[in-house]
Amino acid sequence: MIFSPSLDAVFSKTGLPFEQQVERSRELGYTSIEFWGWGSKDLQGLAALKERLGLQVGSFCTTNSDLVNPSNRGKFIEGLQESIAAAKIVDCRNLIATVGNAREGVSREEQHDSIVEGLRAAVPYLEEAGITLVVEPLNELVDHGGYYLVRSAEAFEIIDKVGSKFVKVLYDVYHQQISEGNLISTIRANIDRIGYFHIADHPGRHEIGTGEINYHNVLDAIRGTGYTGYVGLEYVPLQGVDEGLTAFLKEYA
Repeated sequence: MIFSPSLDAVFSKTGLPFEQQVERSRELGYTSIEFWGWGSKDLQGLAALKERLGLQVGSFCTTNSDLVNPSNRGKFIEGLQESIAAAKIVDCRNLIATVGNAREGVSREEQHDSIVEGLRAAVPYLEEAGITLVVEPLNELVDHGGYYLVRSAEAFEIIDKVGSKFVKVLYDVYHQQISEGNLISTIRANIDRIGYFHIADHPGRHEIGTGEINYHNVLDAIRGTGYTGYVGLEYVPLQGVDEGLTAFLKEYA
């Protein structure tokens, strides 16, 4: 598996410039990084930096991901096309999509269908680029009140309906622990639908090992499926960045 610090989360309290965050991640032994938004980034500079350091860009977020509302589908596709162009600059093969908050007064069935139709519309662009869009369920109890896609079962159902190897689920262990638990069984049963993992501990969304999730068992279970893709470290540190990232590789990699 490829462990990938989420720079916006892990370095959120440091004030360190983006380029130095990238360099520091590599110095600490990581071969991949990821971040949230690409719009403010010097992508040409990042492309040169990653080549010099021998780094990969695991993922970043696409824009205009209000998939529950069909009237915003044009904006979603436009944002996807722009994000694909950005991904090509840094040779990033995964884009992250959220689906938007639930629409008041609109049935879940209608919103569900809108997500499926929007993702189907995205498939030709993803196929042409060879880029995978990973759709992320989030928890609504702690971090994302009002968000539509909470349960992993519905996310997997959506992926099945879309029917493309270029659209999968981003399984965030932290979010799913809050939303539903049953982590290992769910991961094992649905690994073919999962294209990316994020991890952090709960409560607090801090370093792995600070909360209730048994990450030794969870990561061993992921390895046991044969998964060799990205696992993003999307936590907000309690301790120093260097200490946390170093301890993670020593304990879990």
